[in-house]
Amino acid sequence: MEFAVLRFDLVVAADDFSVFIRLQAVYRRHDVRSDQIMKKWITFDLDGTLMQNPFGKWVFPEVEELISQQLKQPYKSTEALVREHERRMKENRTVEAYDWDEMVRELIGELKLELAIDVEQLVLKHSAAPKIYLLEEAVIPVLKQLKVQGYSLATVTNGFYKYQYPVMKELGISEWFEEIVTPELAGCGKPNEQIFDGLRKSGEIVAHVGDRLDHDVYMANKTNVPSIFIYRQLPEALRALTPRERSTHADFAPLLRKKLVSEDPAANIDPLSESYIPTHVICTLDELAGCLE
Repeated sequence: MEFAVLRFDLVVAADDFSVFIRLQAVYRRHDVRSDQIMKKWITFDLDGTLMQNPFGKWVFPEVEELISQQLKQPYKSTEALVREHERRMKENRTVEAYDWDEMVRELIGELKLELAIDVEQLVLKHSAAPKIYLLEEAVIPVLKQLKVQGYSLATVTNGFYKYQYPVMKELGISEWFEEIVTPELAGCGKPNEQIFDGLRKSGEIVAHVGDRLDHDVYMANKTNVPSIFIYRQLPEALRALTPRERSTHADFAPLLRKKLVSEDPAANIDPLSESYIPTHVICTLDELAGCLE
C-alpha cells in the first residue's frame, strides 16, 4: 500500500540567500504486516560532497609538527599515515583504515616517542570557520527541501562519528540527518555495501549522493541504488545535458577514467567497468531534486 504526501511551492531561506523550491508528492510505502511506514532514504557522503573537514590542512599538519618537534628533525608523518591507510584498505580493513587515532598511536610507537596525540581533540580544536566550510551555499536549503518533501536523510561516510559530528554540528547540518552511518558503528566502511544494511531495516534507499567513483558510485551501483555523482568541475558543454544524459555521454567518459585513476591508480579503466558509471551526474546540489522525479 502506498500513500502520497502532497507539498506545495515555497521559498526556503538560509542566512543571506534563498532558494525557490518546487515540491512534489513523495510516495511512501506502508508495510501492512508491521503497521510501519517505510522510509524513503536519501544518503549522502560528507567530505567532498557537502563539506570540507579540517584533516588535510590542519589536523595532519599539526600531527606532523608535533612528531617532528619530538624527533628534532622533519618527519613526513602524513605520508606514513596515508600509506598505512591505503594498506588497510587493500586488506579490506575498511573500519581500521579510518581510525586515525589508532594509526597515529601506532606510528608514535614505531618511532619510539614519548608523545600523546589525540586526533579527536585536534578535530574539535580546528572545527571552526574558515578551517571548515560547506562546499555550496545550497547545502542547507537542499536538505531542508528534501525533508519537507518527506524524504529521510542519512549520511554514509567513512569518517568515524567522533571526527564527523563536530564538523557537521558546527556547520549546521547535523540536525537535518536522522542517521549518521559511520564505519565503526556499521562494522564496515565504503565501498562495502553492507554499510547500508541498518538503513534498509526501516525503508528503501532511493538515492546515494557522493563525489567518489570507487566508494560512492561503486557501492550504490552494486546494490541497485541510483548513484548520483557530484562533479563540480563539469565542463560547460556537458552542463547543458540532463544529469542522466551526462553519465553516458562520450565526452564524459575520459573525465570518469581520469577521476577513477586519481582515486585508485591500480583501477582498470580500459574498458571502464559499468560499476563505476553513475546513473546521474550533477555539478551542483541544486540539480539533485531533478534526479528524484
